[in-house]
Amino acid sequence: MFSHNKRLQYTVRVEECNPGLANLMLEQFGGPQGELAAACRYFTQALAEEDPGRKDMLMDIATEELSHLEVIGTIVAMLNRGAKGRLAEGVDTEAEMYRRISGGGNDSHVTQILFGGGPALVNSAGVPFSGAYVDSIGEPTADLRSNIAAEARAKIVYERLIRCTDDVGVQDALTFLMTREVAHQQMFEKALYSIDGHFPPGKLPGDPRFTRTYFDLSQGETMPAPGPWNDPDNFDVVSTLEDAIAVDGGSGLPSVGMTAEEEELVTAMALRTASDPEADPPAGAELGLAELEPDDKS
Repeated sequence: MFSHNKRLQYTVRVEECNPGLANLMLEQFGGPQGELAAACRYFTQALAEEDPGRKDMLMDIATEELSHLEVIGTIVAMLNRGAKGRLAEGVDTEAEMYRRISGGGNDSHVTQILFGGGPALVNSAGVPFSGAYVDSIGEPTADLRSNIAAEARAKIVYERLIRCTDDVGVQDALTFLMTREVAHQQMFEKALYSIDGHFPPGKLPGDPRFTRTYFDLSQGETMPAPGPWNDPDNFDVVSTLEDAIAVDGGSGLPSVGMTAEEEELVTAMALRTASDPEADPPAGAELGLAELEPDDKS
């Protein structure tokens, strides 16, 4: 059960209205790295979690992400508030109002005209929020890794937003939200590493023939850039293309078992749809091209 406290988790202080900046802030309201996506991701994971400690952690963080959604939504609303009133009351000329709501150089006019200046569940480009942003798989060792990456991506978006404004109050609130991404990332890492046998994810082991093999498939005139991911001390490096084909020891050619009837029907279809390698029929593009070619006799 949830209840709402009218006081924000972090106080929002916006120095001046800025519809263009408000539109950019929507990235963390209805975008793929935003607070709603995070809250839904961790909430659904918590419902299915069997470990009581991780369940509490996921539910706590999911609830906090909803409070962050309130903070970022409040920032959007405050940045839009001045233009919202002017638009609603019609105090500006048409040209002045258009300049005011679109002066941010982005789609800020969309949020004003369609949503009246309130935060909408879209990203900064106007793309609606999607449940596809919630990428849980139902395996803790995989989901926790995804959560770590999600918090890292969200932190980077907050860094970019902070650099887009000189409003000290907005920067202050965004810095708090960015910092909480760092805290959550640490929590998810601790939870992941507290699971014995957390790598590889799941229960089934990998095929030992290939778990320590690096295929050097980005070939060219230069040698592959070295790193711990292709260090011969860590991995068996396969640099010859021929050695990277049919690594199972088979022919590398696909095969399928079919009944006699299936094989007969497939053979008939192949014969019916076969191309004639000797044919050279005129193409429509060629016919049109002939009309454009100059007359050699002229």
